[in-house]
Amino acid sequence: MLTNSTLPIVGICQLQIKIIMSSIKIILRDKPTSEGLYPVVLRITKNRKTKLISLKFKCLAKDWDEANNQFKKSFPNSLQSNILLNKLKERALKIINDFGLEEIDFTLNQFDEKFRDKSGSDVTVLNFWNEKVEDLNKAGRTGNAKAYNETRKSFFKFVKNNQLMFKDITPTLLDKYETYLRANNNNDGGVGVKMRELRALYNDAIKKGVVAEKYYPFKTYKISKLKKGNNKRALTRAEVKLIAELNEFEHPHLAEAKRLFLFSYFTRGMNFYDMMKLRWSNIENDRIIYVRSKTKRKFVVKILKPAQDILDYYKDTISFTDYVFPIILKEGLTPLQIENRKDKKLKQFNKDLKKIASVVGINKPVTSYVARHSFATNLKELGISTDVISQSMGHQNVSITTAYLKDFDNDIIDDANERLLMESFSLYELTKQYSGLAV
Repeated sequence: MLTNSTLPIVGICQLQIKIIMSSIKIILRDKPTSEGLYPVVLRITKNRKTKLISLKFKCLAKDWDEANNQFKKSFPNSLQSNILLNKLKERALKIINDFGLEEIDFTLNQFDEKFRDKSGSDVTVLNFWNEKVEDLNKAGRTGNAKAYNETRKSFFKFVKNNQLMFKDITPTLLDKYETYLRANNNNDGGVGVKMRELRALYNDAIKKGVVAEKYYPFKTYKISKLKKGNNKRALTRAEVKLIAELNEFEHPHLAEAKRLFLFSYFTRGMNFYDMMKLRWSNIENDRIIYVRSKTKRKFVVKILKPAQDILDYYKDTISFTDYVFPIILKEGLTPLQIENRKDKKLKQFNKDLKKIASVVGINKPVTSYVARHSFATNLKELGISTDVISQSMGHQNVSITTAYLKDFDNDIIDDANERLLMESFSLYELTKQYSGLAV
């Protein structure tokens, strides 16, 4: 028989080992089988909840050492069986420790999946993906759910294997998927979006114990290679002025797109979804106070005169809702209805912006996000520090600007924002002013 002195500390059965508010112990079940044998189980307790996991051993009550929670010598092959029990305990402890190192507040079911190694046999990529989409919809994150759903359709149209496991997603498979996407007219941006969603899904699967980290394919397959440093989206201040000077009487069907674009530009690049959901109750004196949908961060934006003029225009129009812009036309829409409305109106907005660019003579793509890119780039060209506003506003790095802006006092941001109105402040004058400060 193994004694306490011959076992490593982590393997002593009679101790309940506390790790991140959990404990494990190997015991016999209370009730015997029809053969009179008692199943040997691993009991894990966490937050006063308990789960029993079968260890595939059974024995008579007289063959079990209750003091040390292991087999007595009377049990056939007791020495080897106790060594195996000890290894199972060590495995359980390692799983709990790994969860702790990764700061994962695991559930008993997650522990069970990892302990039984279900990742290799039970949970398919498709099943996990379906649950992800369902969870996003339940949480009201319909936009994210729609994006995940579209990538899922694309991926499984390519892979043609509904039983695919996460460990089967290899760097080679990802390379082939990228080739497939490019053959179907996806550029770097389109490929990057789908690959980032697939990577996020894989990370979630690792976090939930569905697949081991050793299979992670994105250590080899690098999404960063899809970034395009020369993808210039921003309009110059002169080009923004061309849009502002569009004659609304000659082009009344483009007037709303013009106003929305300029409002976005003069409110730190507010995106279309946030403008669509902007309410009059978000406006307090000379400030717009709202929570950005993408990052869930609170923004307090000083209202510049061009933005105030647009607000005044809509203040005088008849509306049956509290929304500032006539995009959502009635209250009480469900998240899915709002998402569908956004898709329809954003598509029309981008079509109208393309027409505006053609009318005023801008020979570059103009979309809803160009206002955001232009806001950042023009501030940079006006000499604003990169600590305040990042010049990295490419499609794949849109969120970087938000990350920089949120860290500074509103007075600093407001001062920077107001420079957008300083049309007489040329780049040449700015260069002269700061040339003597170089070190």
